[in-house]
Amino acid sequence: MEMIRFSALFFLLGVSAVTQAQEVTVTPDVVYGHKHGMALTFDVFTPNSVNGSGVINIVSGGWRSRWRPHEESQKLYQPLLDRGFTVFAVRHGSSPKYKMPEIVPDVQRAVRYIRLNAMQLGVDENRLGVWGQSAGGHLSLMLGNLSDNGNPLSDDPVLQVSNHVSAVVAIYPPVDFRPAARAASPGITNTRYPALDFDRSEIEMYSPIMHVSSDDPPTLLVHGDSDSLVDVSNSYDLFAVFQEHNVESKLVIVPGANHGFYGDDLELSTTEIVNWFSEHLSPQ
Repeated sequence: MEMIRFSALFFLLGVSAVTQAQEVTVTPDVVYGHKHGMALTFDVFTPNSVNGSGVINIVSGGWRSRWRPHEESQKLYQPLLDRGFTVFAVRHGSSPKYKMPEIVPDVQRAVRYIRLNAMQLGVDENRLGVWGQSAGGHLSLMLGNLSDNGNPLSDDPVLQVSNHVSAVVAIYPPVDFRPAARAASPGITNTRYPALDFDRSEIEMYSPIMHVSSDDPPTLLVHGDSDSLVDVSNSYDLFAVFQEHNVESKLVIVPGANHGFYGDDLELSTTEIVNWFSEHLSPQ
């Protein structure tokens, strides 16, 4: 377990060492479930030389999950693809229509579906990582800190499968909604983040910091210390709880970085992501 403060001028070896971009096959709109007559989908980015591990990217900002052109996504994923990772771009039922208690089961289902169909998708079900930014980071932590073994009595074969992941990366994630819930006036709608308009009695259920346990997967947190939207204290607090429970974890603080990384900060974050998954998803 470690905490690191980085200057944006220094990078770990990893992404920068890649000189030849791999060719990639994109399988779009794989349906992993249905909701109110609509399909829940993810895209699969498969490099021509795979390492057998998969990285699930939770596509979410403000708990809004949008489709984006594959070319745009591939640019983001290319450093992982160049290391042989198969990348899954998972979209969930999006805010403002869906609230947090309806969104979390979607990403859990996506992991179950990938594990159930791991052989066809070309990955090892025990070598899956998850990664997201902001709301996507929150949902990634929910997967890491609150996994289960599935329901063997379910009529749905997907729901019979575990949603466990083997490594997590969360970039500037919100981790504890209790202070905001206490501060909010009763009956006031959250117009900026309508996904958070749900019963306050369930706030702890959807706060990742409340679900840390010693069997949580290795987790990397990356946060800018000038984040004006999700205060850096979120990552400091969660990292401290990980330490208390002896969870393998690492906190990287990017000096001067705000919410959303660009330029050198993005390169640093990407290098950390690739190195974390390379370390923790390698075959044993």
